[in-house]
Amino acid sequence: MNSSYSIKDLEQLSGIKAHTLRIWEQRHKIICPKRTETNIRYYDNNDLKLVLNIALLKENGFKIAYIAKMSPDDLRQEVMAVTEKALKYPEQIQALTIAMLDLDEDRFEKIMGLNILKFGFEATMIQIVYPFLGRIGTLWLTGAVSPAQEHFITYLIRQKLIVATDAQLPKRKPDARKYLLYLPDGELHELSLLFANYLIRSRGHRTIYLGQSLPFEDLRLTFEAHQPHCILAIITSLPGQDEVQHYVNKLARHFSTATILLSGYQVVGQAIHAPTNVIILQRMDEFITYIDQDHPSR
Repeated sequence: MNSSYSIKDLEQLSGIKAHTLRIWEQRHKIICPKRTETNIRYYDNNDLKLVLNIALLKENGFKIAYIAKMSPDDLRQEVMAVTEKALKYPEQIQALTIAMLDLDEDRFEKIMGLNILKFGFEATMIQIVYPFLGRIGTLWLTGAVSPAQEHFITYLIRQKLIVATDAQLPKRKPDARKYLLYLPDGELHELSLLFANYLIRSRGHRTIYLGQSLPFEDLRLTFEAHQPHCILAIITSLPGQDEVQHYVNKLARHFSTATILLSGYQVVGQAIHAPTNVIILQRMDEFITYIDQDHPSR
């Protein structure tokens, strides 16, 4: 894939003002825009990666005049050195973005390993991976990320979540609550649900993980068999806006003895009426606060 970007796209993705980028073009010849057949300026993937690398170095005290004299190899080495010693969240998010654009699994593993060692898995997910996933959304909207790049990075994050969950030592609380986790029929965006599963289990509670695209009848049968205290669903794309209120009401009606926790684009920030046994979680930290509270078991 070879995407094209306007200077405003570069500004949005890197945090460097368009005015500053133009000065760099004129004074330091660092990036040079291409032109279409109709003479419209644009930038390519290599320009985007270069600007992301420069932004990272500038955040760590490098002068633009010094950066302009670096060879591509020197620039790459300095970026790698910075991300390995300066474990600050913005730099790590930039580094993950570049690893995704380059389909660089080794770099991804190194970044994740360093941050998990320094901050722990939960903090790495909340402070680095979640903001990074938000950036992927922006990159997707501008056409900067191909399906291959998105699938590459989400697969690697998914594997990290599964391994971290499997590695948890059993420490179930005497009054452990039971959570049923699933995605509605047709819904495939699983990363947040996997992380929620990790968080619940890490706090000594029980989970029934049903995963992606679960038909409602299967949800009903599982609920009847296991009687969980809570049901958690992430609704990112399905049901759509014209059906989601009906779906929420249906959940509340069929599972009136449980607390129903909902999150995702289709319910967060929307005009959804939440029945008395439904809680809409705006952010992941609200979910963490909920599971950390004392909720009596049945």
